Amino acid sequence: MAQTPSIAEEKTSSAVSSSKSITLRIARFNPQKDSDTSFMEFKVPVEKWTTVLEAILDVKKHFDHSVAVRYSCRQATCGSCGMVINGKPRLACFTKISELNSDTVTVEPMHNFPIIRDLAVRFDRLFNSHHKVKPYLIRDDTDVSSDTKEILQSPEELEQFIQFSNCIKCGLCNSACPTMATDSSFVGPQALAQAYRYVADSRDKGKDNRLKIIDESHGIWRCHFAGSCSQVCPKGVDPAMGIQLLRGYMLGFRS
Repeated sequence: MAQTPSIAEEKTSSAVSSSKSITLRIARFNPQKDSDTSFMEFKVPVEKWTTVLEAILDVKKHFDHSVAVRYSCRQATCGSCGMVINGKPRLACFTKISELNSDTVTVEPMHNFPIIRDLAVRFDRLFNSHHKVKPYLIRDDTDVSSDTKEILQSPEELEQFIQFSNCIKCGLCNSACPTMATDSSFVGPQALAQAYRYVADSRDKGKDNRLKIIDESHGIWRCHFAGSCSQVCPKGVDPAMGIQLLRGYMLGFRS
């Protein structure tokens, strides 16, 4: 006598039947032994909720565990899984394959970063530039009395810089920047946007120092305002606007 399938079995069957497969093209390159980048293709089953990172990890689990990829939080918070997906810098954990509207998904390492292997790149330049602009509040201890617990700001003061506090240092803006590709010493949109974040903070007293740091040939004046940095930020930060506002301080239009 035939058994009636359980609800769980029906859901499983429905999920299997609704799935599809895409071709995942992964860039492979080991600078220690390869002279050029090659691509390996894998057929990967996906659902409407499958992210690019999940597809890559499926390849690592079932086809080739040697694929190198950096990831951590899987929720667009740590900024670890930045890569070029179908030609655009994106976070792999934040990009659903169904949103790409393509049966072929090509993943490559971010541009303008040295490749460690495959999809993993070095962040030395980004972190060094970030550190260079002094990304912290600078204050004279005499400004704060011993009984002060916090420095209050008005909503209007907070609005001046709050969006730039959302930066997760994923490097996507630097990857999209055309100036980063032509000037190996350019400080980059990420660092410049963070310089603005602290210059615009009413609690900070390091404005003059920071402006001197970025006022050089590989600093703020190398930005050509392509705007590509703002187009790829996964957290809604607008580095291009921050750089333009920062120029206002440089030129004396803002104080």
